[in-house]
Amino acid sequence: MTLTAPAPSAPARRAPRPAPARRFLRAVSPYSYLAPFFTLFAAFGLFPLIYTAYISFYRVELQTSGDKAWRGWGNYVAIFEDPFFWTALRNTFTLGALSTIPQLMLALGLAHLLNYRLRGRTFFRTVMLLPYATSVAAATLVFAQLFGHDFGLVNYVLSLFGISPVDWQTGTWTSQTAVSCIVIWRWTGYNALIFLAGMQSIPGDLYEAAEVDGASRWRQFFHVTLPGLRPTIVFAVIMSTIGATQLFGEPLLFEGSASGGISHQYQTLGLYMYEQGWSFFHLGRAAAIAWVMFLLILLLVGLNTLLARRRTAKETAR
Repeated sequence: MTLTAPAPSAPARRAPRPAPARRFLRAVSPYSYLAPFFTLFAAFGLFPLIYTAYISFYRVELQTSGDKAWRGWGNYVAIFEDPFFWTALRNTFTLGALSTIPQLMLALGLAHLLNYRLRGRTFFRTVMLLPYATSVAAATLVFAQLFGHDFGLVNYVLSLFGISPVDWQTGTWTSQTAVSCIVIWRWTGYNALIFLAGMQSIPGDLYEAAEVDGASRWRQFFHVTLPGLRPTIVFAVIMSTIGATQLFGEPLLFEGSASGGISHQYQTLGLYMYEQGWSFFHLGRAAAIAWVMFLLILLLVGLNTLLARRRTAKETAR
């Protein structure tokens, strides 16, 4: 009996290595999809930011924008010595508080109502976005008529209760209240839909367990909904803070003046920057104001984030 050895198997063939040009294309192709975004961001975001910082150290006038004279920190010193800057800064904070706090509270309440199974929920959610889709100019002009002194609807309603007409455009708090109403009307529905999306991401098992334990709807809202909505609330607060710091269209169109009223009673930082650049033609000073606003936004966003992290750390330690 003879034994025959099996024939040796053929060695496995290695896959041919791609050519260097093909390997380069494979490595570069993912970045080519991102290139349009970064190109647009560099052209319309990064370059204006850097150029504004560059211009802020020069004396540049709108009539002779090609002539620049080095001024160093002079534009920033002139801003901080101007009392109208501090008025605009104070108005920015007060308008932000008057518009942001009621806006977020109303949005949270509306989102909580829309989270239930109501008839026509899709219709109500669509209606929520209509103020946001409305033009800023159209909304502001309508509210300016509503808050008119002689023929405004608001003063007419107040007269039915025996209240004398209010001059909404000359008083400090009255004009800021009127401008805040425009902001609240435009952005409440938008934030309500953001809160609604956050509520729908909360597991339903938590509500069922709370209901089994005998928790009322109010207790479910405070002990289940609000803790689950904390990241969404932080996001909404940060975005509202940025929007309040950049408030421009509503106060500009409310009376049609960049001064923000007779005594600058509702002039924001955005209006102050516009007035310096396009009314007084000081482009270098306007660029400095833009950078002050940018740093202020970074400070406020960082403060909000720090407070949110500390609150989360405290609750985790419990």
